[in-house]
Amino acid sequence: MQKYNDIDYEFRPESYLGDSNPLAAILRNVTGENRRQMIADYWNAGRLEELDPALLQNEPDGDSRIRLGRIHPSFMGGEYLPSYLPEETEIARICLQSTTSDIIALRARPVPGGIAYRLEDEYEGDFTLPIPLSPEPLTFAELIRQFEDGGLVGLDWAGGLALGYNNMNAENTDFEKLRNFTRITSSFYPQLEEHFELVFEEWVNESCRERDHAANPEGGVA
Repeated sequence: MQKYNDIDYEFRPESYLGDSNPLAAILRNVTGENRRQMIADYWNAGRLEELDPALLQNEPDGDSRIRLGRIHPSFMGGEYLPSYLPEETEIARICLQSTTSDIIALRARPVPGGIAYRLEDEYEGDFTLPIPLSPEPLTFAELIRQFEDGGLVGLDWAGGLALGYNNMNAENTDFEKLRNFTRITSSFYPQLEEHFELVFEEWVNESCRERDHAANPEGGVA
């Protein structure tokens, strides 16, 4: 795992049960990525009471899903994730800049002996995790491992889940356009997005160097 300056890789939240502020409590288990942003925008503008109460639910009902999809396909992102198990909460998510803004959610729930983790997407994907169970909340470094070493059964991706979706879409070697294809965020680990933004920046730079070297191995004028 690559480590960067000014990031606390030993950070461990006290619990996955509490929230840092009222907005975080509202958003914690809201499935839709665009709906999360909509709620945050209304909250920050002091207009939350103007939103349809159906849009504030963790999981939308069927009619709400249809209405959201009519706005734009990206509003479906996250809205078809599986329902939460009892006492389960989302601790981080992968957000893809695909047509339907696909989401892969990392969830945690208390079980005898500690905390169990699972990854869920909207296509019934079968995921593997390097740490399926822990006695206490993960350190920041352990959380990163879940994404770097986690996988999707049947697919052998370089870079695990963190870089796998970029690599899968990079067949045309247009790496620059994939710079922002993947985002990884968490309300429990505030520096998670910052860490992976640096990872994705390095991925673009290294991929471009390898592409350019393959096209012109002598380093002269093409």
